[in-house]
Amino acid sequence: MPGSEPKERADAARNRQKILRAAAQLVATRGVESLALDEVAAAAGVGVGTVYRRYPDRGALAHALLEENEKKFQAAFMSGPPPLGPGASARERIRAFLHAFVDRLEHEGKLLMVAETETPLVRYTTGAYRLHHNHLAMLVAEAEPGIDAHFRADALLAPLAAAQFVYQRESGMSVKQIKAGFDQLLQ
Repeated sequence: MPGSEPKERADAARNRQKILRAAAQLVATRGVESLALDEVAAAAGVGVGTVYRRYPDRGALAHALLEENEKKFQAAFMSGPPPLGPGASARERIRAFLHAFVDRLEHEGKLLMVAETETPLVRYTTGAYRLHHNHLAMLVAEAEPGIDAHFRADALLAPLAAAQFVYQRESGMSVKQIKAGFDQLLQ
């Protein structure tokens, strides 16, 4: 329940901020490949155990680094301006969601790939995925009553797996091509 989370100690909050700043700096300067928990601990000036207690693996740390942008993305599709936010047709909103997700992957794909692949099935068990899925399922049901909206939502989200996107980009596919592919799927 909201407000029932244990209150974070002041020193723990400071360490969390140090860890996240150090991890973000390492990723910005040396790439996602540098996201090793022991290197993050050294850069943050905290013990390795402090990092591991909060982030048991690279995936958990990657999720934490992505959290702020995920919140902005959620706000945009839940209450932002149309066509991504309310006020456009369901079909327009689906297209806008997929295109916005591709844009997000263009900027955060490698980090999201670490978050999604470090632990099997984690992509599907996060609150973010469930929200993305439910949002798309609601729009699909509105756009095409009678269709299995939950399956269609999964089918639309599948090509948005970070590893798939990174592979496509590294194989020479442009963002424009990927978005055009989604447009074709939606037809």
